[in-house]
Amino acid sequence: MPQQLANFKAEFFKALAHPIRIRILDCLRDGEKGVNELSEILRIEPANVSQQLAILRVRNIVIGRKAGNNVYYSASDRRLFRLLDVAKDIFNNHLVGVREMLQQIDAAS
Repeated sequence: MPQQLANFKAEFFKALAHPIRIRILDCLRDGEKGVNELSEILRIEPANVSQQLAILRVRNIVIGRKAGNNVYYSASDRRLFRLLDVAKDIFNNHLVGVREMLQQIDAAS
């Protein structure tokens, strides 16, 4: 894999590597939302939501649509949600494996 491609992928995943950004993306599954709506749903200050959206926007993970004084955000590519779902499945499988290992350790004690 060329270094530039590896760098691009790493930067993309870095942009996803924050719990608030993941939560924002999950909120956008149902369609576009403004900062205030996201702030209410996530119970996070609008300034913090805006800061996290800016990071996602720079990496072209979300796009904004201006309507009057408001900006409404949506995922730039809906396949992103499949990526998040696959990651969730991987994490769940990992947790099942860890749980089974802990049960084996507990049973051996």
